[in-house]
Amino acid sequence: MTTPTLGNPVDDFSLAATSGLTFRLSDFRDKAHVILYFYPKDSTPGCTTEGQDFRDAYLQFQAADTVIFGISRDSLKSHENFKAKQTFPFELLADIEETACQCFDVIKLKNMYGKQVRGIERSTFLIDKQGILRHEWRKVSVKNHVAAVLTAAQALS
Repeated sequence: MTTPTLGNPVDDFSLAATSGLTFRLSDFRDKAHVILYFYPKDSTPGCTTEGQDFRDAYLQFQAADTVIFGISRDSLKSHENFKAKQTFPFELLADIEETACQCFDVIKLKNMYGKQVRGIERSTFLIDKQGILRHEWRKVSVKNHVAAVLTAAQALS
């Protein structure tokens, strides 16, 4: 997989998803726009708030012909618990091997308690029905982020 760039097609990939599903980007070609939001860790405060914001705007995204997927390096079991506890109506993708994380270049060195650790930089990508990367948000601040993504998704529809 090559790192996607704005205005260009995103290579097809697949990942294990919650609900016993397998996500394939190509499954949405000509059917729906796709939001991939990468987040650091299940059940942490910022990630919970971001997921809740996507959950609360879910019907508006559906009206804009857009499907949402959250991606982190957590296990499917962790994802299933997080999804159930927060009643997320969308699937979470387990990128344990960092395949999509590496492709989208979201793994960064971060400072945590004075130590440098590798982690996911909160990022969101909007891919249109033709598989073209239309928007990307990197170094995301959770506050008001979902509203900005929704506005961009609605502009595509």
